[in-house]
Amino acid sequence: MRMILYPLASGSTGNAVYVSLGGARILVDAGISAARIKKGLAAIGVDVCSLDAVLITHEHADHIKGIEVLCRRSGVSIYANGGTWQGILAKCKDIPEERRRVFTTGEDFFIGPVCVRPFAIPHDAADPVGYTFSCGQGKLGVATDLGHLSESWLTELEGCQGLVLEANHDVEMVRSGPYPAHLKQRILSRKGHLCNEDCGRALVRLSQAGTQGAYLAHLSQENNLPEMALSAVSRMLESAGCIPGEDIWLGVAGPDGVKELLSMEI
Repeated sequence: MRMILYPLASGSTGNAVYVSLGGARILVDAGISAARIKKGLAAIGVDVCSLDAVLITHEHADHIKGIEVLCRRSGVSIYANGGTWQGILAKCKDIPEERRRVFTTGEDFFIGPVCVRPFAIPHDAADPVGYTFSCGQGKLGVATDLGHLSESWLTELEGCQGLVLEANHDVEMVRSGPYPAHLKQRILSRKGHLCNEDCGRALVRLSQAGTQGAYLAHLSQENNLPEMALSAVSRMLESAGCIPGEDIWLGVAGPDGVKELLSMEI
């Protein structure tokens, strides 16, 4: 079975990740325009109208701003939990009721043969989630906007061969940067975003539990650099005896997506 992870865009300006396994075609978040989603998918030979579902992690604009047009043009169904739907519908009025699907955080559901598990994450939204996708022996995960290292979400991601995982910021860049105090506090809080070093700590554990490849995602354009994130995460992995490029593949997902999709045969 072939499994694919392909971030179309990642960061505060918009997020969307294509996930494919077991024949199912799923988009996690639609925080960029429907036109960009269509173009990004076409680049890897996927027709936007062939999507089986769009899954929303939370209601912040950088995760939902394309869903109305995407739903209208493709007819795809949108999945979110009740709290997230309240936030979505306060901003997006034109999603037909018949295209709305509601799940409960922590309860599995299926899209075709794929078992989807939405799990709680620590972020300042109504009911934010990450997702794992399982089919046969394959498992993929998407988790950003993580706030802090947590046993609960780490456990959920164990066994994922491929991941999209947040490496949002360098702590010292946030502290010494130009952001106002309240924004710095939000980023560094336990419901803000995951720093490079904590992403590395997470990947040390997850690599020991089977992760073979990961995109570092949701990088801050003001408080991080791709090479800084890769370096910090790589140091953490190397200190645990896991060699990037040999034991685990690492990539960086940016505002314009990625140049290489993560494709794995299980």
